[in-house]
Amino acid sequence: MGEINLPWEEQEALAALDLVEIDRLIDRAVQYESSAGLDQALWRCGPFVAQKLRYFDKALDAHRKAKAAKKREQTAFDLRKDASELKWAIGAMRDRMEIERRNGEIFHVDDQIFRPQTFTPAMRIRVAYRWRRSIEDNWSHGAIIFRHQVDTRPNYLLPQPPRKLSPAKQREALQESLAMDWQHLMRLSLWSVRDYFLAGHDGSQIPETFDVIPDSHSRGLNNHSCDFWNRRDRP
Repeated sequence: MGEINLPWEEQEALAALDLVEIDRLIDRAVQYESSAGLDQALWRCGPFVAQKLRYFDKALDAHRKAKAAKKREQTAFDLRKDASELKWAIGAMRDRMEIERRNGEIFHVDDQIFRPQTFTPAMRIRVAYRWRRSIEDNWSHGAIIFRHQVDTRPNYLLPQPPRKLSPAKQREALQESLAMDWQHLMRLSLWSVRDYFLAGHDGSQIPETFDVIPDSHSRGLNNHSCDFWNRRDRP
């Protein structure tokens, strides 16, 4: 699954679902203790639905195996709960798909950003997008580069290793830390551009570059660090 966009195949699978029929299949699975037909209907609907389906299947299996009345009562409760959560997950993903398709008529943010093989403290994330004011207009295309210099000074508020790491281990630890910083920056950058369009702002006003604003306390990034439309520092 992309960071902000559902893959096309998941959108197609969700759009093809008959929600009334899916609810009937889930209720029948609870009644007859068999999920026949559900896997085939839901397997292409993404990892979130797949996870809830696995929980439902496990609850179903536990209920089938339960023999004592008290145990059956507990497993029946768990099964009904997981059935409700599966229905909710399907409905939530269907709603998300429909919202994305409606928004996609006006804007699209490309979330296919390739992860570098090695990381440096000087980070750059390029987010491409297209937008238009109405579905009758032609598409305009653009991109913004988010720039961030990671503060690699030791944070002595965190637990320190009992003994000094070897140079090789230090380089490895730095790469792991920078990889997490890059992932965080990438997500914040995508969310920022998406939220800008969701708020109805003008795509022509997006700058070509933006120096992200680190948190003044942690020296890292916070939820507003990439909000390029408001450059004021935040606490």
